[in-house]
This record gives sequence, structure tokens and C-alpha cells, in this order.
Amino acid sequence: MIEVHRATPLSRSSHSAGARALVIAAVFAACLPATAGAQATGRDAITASAAVTALASFDSDLDSNGGSFHWTGGIVSGSLTNQVTEKWSVGFNLGYQYERWTFSSPSAFGRDAPWGTINRPSVGFNVGYQAAPDIGVFVSPQFEWSYESGATKGGQNFGAVLGASKAFDRDHIIGVGVGIFHQIDETKAFPFFIVNWKLDDKWKINNPLRAGPAGGAGLELVYSASDNWELAGGGTYRQYRFRLKDQGPNADGIGQNEGIPLFARLSRKLGPNGRLDVWGGATVAGTLKLRDPNGNTLVSSDYNAAPFLAVTLSGTF
Repeated sequence: MIEVHRATPLSRSSHSAGARALVIAAVFAACLPATAGAQATGRDAITASAAVTALASFDSDLDSNGGSFHWTGGIVSGSLTNQVTEKWSVGFNLGYQYERWTFSSPSAFGRDAPWGTINRPSVGFNVGYQAAPDIGVFVSPQFEWSYESGATKGGQNFGAVLGASKAFDRDHIIGVGVGIFHQIDETKAFPFFIVNWKLDDKWKINNPLRAGPAGGAGLELVYSASDNWELAGGGTYRQYRFRLKDQGPNADGIGQNEGIPLFARLSRKLGPNGRLDVWGGATVAGTLKLRDPNGNTLVSSDYNAAPFLAVTLSGTF
């Protein structure tokens, strides 16, 4: 659902060095995990970041009197980024997401819940190259294992996010990216925008989320109420699959959740390197699917708007 990164201010030793740092940070921010974003500060600068998120998706009804469901979970993530030279940056990230689902009985999927606890550990790498003082490109291979507890059959997702951005100045950066991923039994590709665009002293548009196997980086409109407080609203599209456990009525099958999370965010800066984000919203146009081991759809049910709440604590070191 929500996977968050936050960008931090950048330092500049000169106009051209600042442009290089800005573009590298912009493209890395589009593919980093849910942590404070990359902070490029110069050659051989190493930045570490980490975040923890608690989240809950509250009761939502399935179509055609198909019962209801809710789930709770958490995300932990971290990254290391190194500005190796003036033109090259490399990064490494780890993440783990946990979801515990509860279905009413009976539901659209039968008397037995189609799945229970979902695990999504991941690892990724980032390589950024400064093609020109105002142009940066990156590639980010990513690997994720997405499975229900008790599954032994493969639930691997793998692929890469690629992109490029242009910095007109410190406050106006745009770009494009594409994600290409194999999700258990199918390959998909999706485009997304890279944006960090200041509208005036209080308003800006940027990417609030990570791009990865589940979808793009999203867009949000941000209002800076003060140096320490932000208000924002935005949305994205998410779709992810997971291998089901090897025992039970849906043995070795595939579960799928997709929808459009729309959110509001309230953020508080905590000292020079910390941040607290509170998210609230609803996932709309949602669909749950149950597939057989070969990917054929057995049951598909749309669900009503699913309200959610999340809290993220993040920092850079």
C-alpha cells in the first residue's frame, strides 16, 4: 500500500556540483525504499537511511455480498548510497513488508480464507550516472520474494527501474522512468514521472513513494506550513502478487491485490535528520484475485473503498 521515502536538503559546493547532486538525488529518490531519500553531498560521501512503518487497512466489503476483509502490517527498510565520483553514484537497499489478512466467513472466496500472512522481503541496487551537469540517468535492479507463510514454491519477483531526469535549477527537476518486472508468472512494464517541482515558497509537487515491483513512484502536492511541518495529498497505483502456502484449498496458488491508494499526509521534522509521517486515506478501484498455480483466475472480486492509516518514522545518518 504505502511505501514512503522523504528527500532531505542538499548541499552545493558550486553551481555545477549542486546540479549534479540534485539530479542524482532526484533519480535515486524514485527507486529508493521507504526511507529518507538519497542525499548526494560530494565525492566519496556515504549516506545511510532507515525507516519503519506501521499500517492498517480497515474493513472493506467485497462485491455481491461477498463478505469483507481487513489487514494490518508493517514495513522496515534501509539503504546506503555512495557518491563514488562526481559522475557516478551507487546504492544498496533492503526491505521487508509484513501483512496479516483477515476475511469474514463465508466470503466471495469460499468458507476458508484465501490467504493469511503475506511476507515480502526485498533487496535492490542503484547505479546513477551524471551524463551532463543537468542530466542524470539511473538503473535500479530489484529482487523481491512475495509469499504466504507456509509457501515453499517460488514467489520471486525481479526486474529493474530505469529513468532519467533534468534539473532546470535546484527547485525544478523533472524526468521519466519505467519499471519492468516479472511477477511470479507474468511480466509487466509501467511508466512513471520523476518530479520535484517547486510552485512557490509554500507549494511543490514531488514523488512520495518508491517505484518497484508493485508500481510507480506516485505524485503528491505538498504544502510547507513551516520549516518543521508539511501537509500533502496524492495517490498512486499498486498491484502485487504473492505465492500461496503449499497446504490447504488453494495450495501453491497465487493471490493478487491491486488498487489506487489516495492519501493525505501530515509530516513533522524531528531534529536535523529525522521525520515522522502520518498517512490517512483509502484504496479505491480495488480488486482481489485468486489464481491457480499456473496463473489462471479462479475468483476475482472488486472491493469497496478501503480506508487505511499508516505511521512512518525515518531518518538519515
